[in-house]
Amino acid sequence: MADKPLLQVTNLTKYFPVKRALFSRKVDRVHAVDGVSFDVEKGDTLGLVGESGSGKSTTGRSILRLIEPTSGQVNFEGKDVMSLDRHSLRHLRRDMQIIFQDPYASLDPRMTVGSIVGEGIEIHGLARTRREREERVAHVLETVGLSGDHMRRYAHEFSGGQRQRIGIARALAVNPKLIVADEPVSALDVSIQAQVINLLEDLQKKFNLTYVFIAHDLSVVEHISTRVAVMYLGKIVEIAPARELYSDPKHPYSEALLSAVPIADPSTKRMRVLVEGEVPSSINPPSGCRFHTRCPIRVAACSRNEQVLKEISPGHWLACQVRA
Repeated sequence: MADKPLLQVTNLTKYFPVKRALFSRKVDRVHAVDGVSFDVEKGDTLGLVGESGSGKSTTGRSILRLIEPTSGQVNFEGKDVMSLDRHSLRHLRRDMQIIFQDPYASLDPRMTVGSIVGEGIEIHGLARTRREREERVAHVLETVGLSGDHMRRYAHEFSGGQRQRIGIARALAVNPKLIVADEPVSALDVSIQAQVINLLEDLQKKFNLTYVFIAHDLSVVEHISTRVAVMYLGKIVEIAPARELYSDPKHPYSEALLSAVPIADPSTKRMRVLVEGEVPSSINPPSGCRFHTRCPIRVAACSRNEQVLKEISPGHWLACQVRA
């Protein structure tokens, strides 16, 4: 186990049925996630990026089995997550937590902050008495930059940034090893985004956490990620060390995403890479390379040959027959 990644995802797929109202008959399926594979080393952060509808959140939730995958394999610390029964999965959830995207919808308005954060502590038996649980909740709240006294209040009494800190505290309360952060800053103001990302970085160093950090904006994951995986229409098109991807992206879609990131220095110029058309339907995705309908460098064979990830340099994987 010493040389194995903490998380190994192999050929993960998730199809959602499309049903006709009459008799709820299945007529088609949405290819939300289609053959996704990646590894995450202990203590690292994998940034999972792509535009809306690319399958990022579905991938993250399928890893945790909050959504049951259609097929594929997920190994966490050598355990096959897909084969676990409900009791074993519940026990494993202590080590695998999630931070949800919307801090307004993910916190129960009927529960106090102490109950929200302390629920996992109680479920997993991490405190013997009520006083011990409250002390632990207060400590976790202070760790994420809130006050221990906040446990008596309700979620609606807090700002968006504070609510997301409560969500982080809830995930952190059970001492997890892996946290799936599902676009944790997309619903926050830009100034608050930086604070939350800095907090997540500090917590990672302090508790040796491993993150799968999902975002649609490449600039958000630039500094927190060790490696970055770019998704398009249910498939990963490029995986590379963060610095390498930001300095020298290979896939045309990665180039387009990076070219759209604003640069603070007005003297720095970046060539915009424009992609034509709209994202195809995930119900009927294009044949061959799924990006070929919008790709500026496509050739005839792109529409026929499905692309698989190939290692073009150490740790840098690319799914593009023109550049691989």
